Amino acid sequence: MAKSISAGKREEILNGNLIKAILTLAVPVMINSFIQSMYNLTDTFWLGKIGTDNQAAITLVSPFQNILINFGAGITTAGAILISQYLGAREDKQANSMANHICITSLGFSVLCAAISWLVSPFLVGWLGAEGEIYNYGLTYLRIVVLDLPFLFTINLYTSVKQSQGDTVRPLLLNILGVSVNLILDPLFLVVFKWGIGGAALATLLAKIPSAVVGFIALRGKNQLVRISFKGFRFEASKVAAIVKIGLPTAVGGSTMQLGFLLMTKNVNAYGPIATTAYGIGNKINSIITMPANGLGSAISTVVGQNMGAGNVKRTDKAYHIALRIGAVFLFVCGMILSRRFIAEPMVRFFTSDEQVVPLATDFLSIMALCCWTNAFYNVTQGLFQGSGHTMITMAVDATRIWVFRFLTLWVCSSILKMGVESVWYAVVVSNATSAVILYVLYWTGIWKKSTIKIAEKEL
Repeated sequence: MAKSISAGKREEILNGNLIKAILTLAVPVMINSFIQSMYNLTDTFWLGKIGTDNQAAITLVSPFQNILINFGAGITTAGAILISQYLGAREDKQANSMANHICITSLGFSVLCAAISWLVSPFLVGWLGAEGEIYNYGLTYLRIVVLDLPFLFTINLYTSVKQSQGDTVRPLLLNILGVSVNLILDPLFLVVFKWGIGGAALATLLAKIPSAVVGFIALRGKNQLVRISFKGFRFEASKVAAIVKIGLPTAVGGSTMQLGFLLMTKNVNAYGPIATTAYGIGNKINSIITMPANGLGSAISTVVGQNMGAGNVKRTDKAYHIALRIGAVFLFVCGMILSRRFIAEPMVRFFTSDEQVVPLATDFLSIMALCCWTNAFYNVTQGLFQGSGHTMITMAVDATRIWVFRFLTLWVCSSILKMGVESVWYAVVVSNATSAVILYVLYWTGIWKKSTIKIAEKEL
């Protein structure tokens, strides 16, 4: 059954109705992104009930956790790109071999990262400027959550293998399982057992274990179009090189961007825990608002990967424009609504009752919502470049978005215009919009039309 479903998805992506193909891929990804964000949102909600310092601690250390996640995601992203292009070229045996390579490299990397991160956590939390209770809370949370990396990477592996085939529903169901466990454990550990921030971290860790186990077993199933099987497995230099060539730029770009977020958080922390908490809440709500853009970006990456593998450039271009229009119009309308303070403020109050935090977070959220439509241009165009294998471009834009445009805007607003904490809010908006424009201009150069899978096989 699984093979026929995957084959049907491939046929729809390559020859079917593009609007249907994009939306059937994107909608589950959007829901899945929301489900995944529920891990942190649940922690934020329950920790908000026991103190602002706990929320500030999570906001402070989360970017470091995201650095590791994004670097590892580069490996699985490379897998999704290469597998989808192999499937589009109808080279199913090569797709299976690539899945095995991705599995071993990603899991090995995750174990190594978890061990190193646990050891350097005290230094890192201190370097971020945390003191007193916030230091203790941040260290406790970080040391526990980094232990979930092997389980998280297994879930990401399952997601990338399934998404490359055009199946975004099963990864959604897998994450619903994990979040359901977390929704039960968070109040149990924090409210009933009163374990504080350590309980929140432990709930997140334990919630990922069943999803990882189920996902790995499913990938081993003999009826899968693309499956994990180590029988007769051997490393191939060309596939390892292809993973590095396509995955490393994504890993470096994502990690560099998250390192920038880490330094941004450090800058916000200079304004005190109230500002840090407001920044964290605003970012979390904004991540929900922009999920449609993320979903469309992931969907278009799969559509582009398979169609480029099949050599169908015109269909790829058509799919890109359809996704871009859907995303831009939807986010523009939603942004206009959510930027209204009488709507933004109740959303903020859901996460905190601190009267000092509420106005700051509401300002931040209102400004970001007003300009969130630019995320459609950013994410959909990024999906086009990633799906066609041009991850060096997305790496460069990811890095400059934070390290050039965001920090430059922050410096101008804070040092020259003396805007205080609002400098952070405008730095985020300006840098996102500028990078969206750059990516859209690069689209018109036609660089993305150069296929990568055959080149990778010949050159590497």
